[in-house]
Amino acid sequence: MTELKNINANGLDFGYFEAGPADAPLALCLHGFPDSAHSWRHLLPALADAGYHAVAPFMRGYAPSGIPADGAYQAGAIAADANALHEAFGGDGDAVLIGHDWGAIAAYGATGSAPERWRRAVTMSVPPLGGVLADFFNYDYGQFKRSFYIFLFQTPLAEAGAAAHDMALIDGLWRDWSPGYKDAAEDIAHVKESLRDPAHLAAAIGYYRALFDPSRHAAAYAAEQEAVTGTGEVPILYLHGADDGCIGADVVQGAPDHLPAGSRMELIDGAGHFLHLERPERINREVLSWLAG
Repeated sequence: MTELKNINANGLDFGYFEAGPADAPLALCLHGFPDSAHSWRHLLPALADAGYHAVAPFMRGYAPSGIPADGAYQAGAIAADANALHEAFGGDGDAVLIGHDWGAIAAYGATGSAPERWRRAVTMSVPPLGGVLADFFNYDYGQFKRSFYIFLFQTPLAEAGAAAHDMALIDGLWRDWSPGYKDAAEDIAHVKESLRDPAHLAAAIGYYRALFDPSRHAAAYAAEQEAVTGTGEVPILYLHGADDGCIGADVVQGAPDHLPAGSRMELIDGAGHFLHLERPERINREVLSWLAG
């Protein structure tokens, strides 16, 4: 990866990696849980070669990025971060947004609330929340079992459970979510480095607590929060691994019904949840082809 840099946006300091000239169109890449900006190491140089200023920040609360003073981890807050980073990096209407997992959720909210900032977007591994949340209790037992960590994170035991045995939960999630990915040790080490401090681990868990608890939502992000579950107008390419052990491929079949006009979905064979690491050449090709459209 390139040298770690720092920028302030939305009142927070964000650590980030970048590739490509600063005056090129912005391509903002947002990671999810349990992940870090390091996982964009395959896509950043490909975006730079395609003529973009490719930037991958650590999300709010993930070290070395800051802990927000207001404790806001709702989806609208991370969407607002994306739009603020667009501003901080001098983005214009040619900017594109790529998000994985929670980064995908941020992308739905950012493009939906400020479509003038983003020309196109790519989301991975988490379909539009409007469909997911509406159908949550229609899922079968298999998906409920895969979602156990979400329920754990609603409890007072979450921090202790996630920290136990050198964060063994993170190892287990990577193993279950991407069963075909055998080289995850480097990625997992970077995640643990970001979340080793208890305050940063609590921040990552805070995303999940805010998901189901409106009392944790800051009014300042109301517009972005509403946009997260809307349909929006910026065309989106949605990519999902056929072997995803976090959100089963059967769960996302209806995703195209909740994407903006002109969007499409692609199921990626031979990939699990961390598809951009498992099949980087295929994902790079899909992303670059979509952005060129």
